[in-house]
Amino acid sequence: MEFNWIAVVAAGASSMVLGAVWYAPPVLGKKWMTLAGLTEAQAQSGSMPMIFGGAFALSLIAAGVFSMFLGPKPELGFALGAGSSAGLCWVAAGLGINYLFERKPLGLFLINGGYFTLQFTLFGLILSLLE
Repeated sequence: MEFNWIAVVAAGASSMVLGAVWYAPPVLGKKWMTLAGLTEAQAQSGSMPMIFGGAFALSLIAAGVFSMFLGPKPELGFALGAGSSAGLCWVAAGLGINYLFERKPLGLFLINGGYFTLQFTLFGLILSLLE
């Protein structure tokens, strides 16, 4: 199957930009750290190149597979609807199931589920405009 690599890379990169804003301390970052049980030191520990490189690679995989799901030249309305549905009803719902069994707080689900809903909606927007 053919797909536009530039669109996939742009969509993958968009998830990194969205995450930088969404999880920034003044936006939802401090609340996210508290709900996730992380201190600032823990959130800044580890190999940042590995964490961000791995996150970008996984974002590229998600964007590439979503591009294949949408097919060539998807209409904007369909791509936005499919993206928001995939983010909310597949990814966020999957997180929600795990969070229920792990007894994680609702606020953490709303922050992370909201991010993935916006991420896939953004994927749909970018893939429909650049395909």
